[in-house]
Amino acid sequence: MPVVSNTSPILNLAIIEHLTLLRDQFYTVFIPPSVLEELRIEEGLPGTVSIREAIDGGWIKVGEVKDRKLVQVLRRDLDQGEAEAIALALENKAEWTILDERDGRRIAKSLDLQVAGTLGILLKAKRNGQLASLKFVLDELRQKAGFFIGDELYELLVREN
Repeated sequence: MPVVSNTSPILNLAIIEHLTLLRDQFYTVFIPPSVLEELRIEEGLPGTVSIREAIDGGWIKVGEVKDRKLVQVLRRDLDQGEAEAIALALENKAEWTILDERDGRRIAKSLDLQVAGTLGILLKAKRNGQLASLKFVLDELRQKAGFFIGDELYELLVREN
């Protein structure tokens, strides 16, 4: 299993119409059932059409979490989607776990998972020539998706790329 994602990276990339960067970088992305629920693809919200297309196209797949006790332990500090994503990544020895939330990233790293996030995916896409302007995409991410990027980090990303 190459990659497991939580809700935020998928939803945010879909809202700014760059969801396919996940497919380009990882080929297949697995999500646990709770992430599918959190994506609310049947509600016609921004980004849900491309998410539904990715699921129908088979490159976003739902994977069942077997270790429910681990999920319960992780739920002490994380929401359901993050807990299941980390558990699924551990169970299947995922190469990458895609998470944006600080607590989820911290816990995943403490469990020796490799972590990437939305900004890392965008940065890699820019460096691979898939994005003409990182600034434009970061501005869209902030405005359309309501994604928080601190001013200092934003300036660093724009200046360095």
